[in-house]
Amino acid sequence: MRRRILWAVAAAISAGMVLPVQVQGSEIAGLYPAKRPEAAPVIVEMKKDAAWYRHALTGVEQPYPASLRFLEDQGAWFTPFIHPGMTGPYDIRGWHVPHQH
Repeated sequence: MRRRILWAVAAAISAGMVLPVQVQGSEIAGLYPAKRPEAAPVIVEMKKDAAWYRHALTGVEQPYPASLRFLEDQGAWFTPFIHPGMTGPYDIRGWHVPHQH
């Protein structure tokens, strides 16, 4: 008897997890991945000045390798190349080394 009650409770909880939920008045990302919401913000220009390139090329010595030409086409999307990664012996570009002024 107790086992049947547990199964019934588990089934009720599971059913509640998969029922669709209606939200009014706001957009939910992911419902229609192929369609961008009309009210979503749009980036129209990505300015990359000397400071941006200096930051992006942290720890890379000149002459810069041709493989870094992708930075010329880099937009406002995320790329792990221009952000600090792991610390310690894996920090080959020196992102986590305190800069001395």
